Amino acid sequence: MLPARTFSISIRLDWQTLYERIWRPDFFPKWATGLAQSDLRQVGELWCADGPDGPIRVRFTPHNEFGVMDHYVDTGDGGEVHVPLRVIRNGDGAEVMLTLFRQPGMDDERFSADTKWINRDLKALKALVER
Repeated sequence: MLPARTFSISIRLDWQTLYERIWRPDFFPKWATGLAQSDLRQVGELWCADGPDGPIRVRFTPHNEFGVMDHYVDTGDGGEVHVPLRVIRNGDGAEVMLTLFRQPGMDDERFSADTKWINRDLKALKALVER
């Protein structure tokens, strides 16, 4: 098992409305700079982009009624990184939760940097959708 940390942010928007607004892969670059630093381009079932460390390929879960937005990132080193992402109801608003798995060989400095990046991205999402 990999060590994991889950981060969340509360957003003042109905959870289903929020999910419908943000679930599409082409919306991710508007807020998730930790995932992609360019527009995502669809190539068959995959989405390709420039990631923080080079080219990436991403598989996204299909649209669903549960608010699941998991994605699987292939950074080209032979493995996939699973990124669980959920939008859930929080009263009359929503909670967006992302789990970061510490990958094998990831040192404390890199894990800390990824933690900060995720929190920055979640704040960017909140600012974008609560305008």
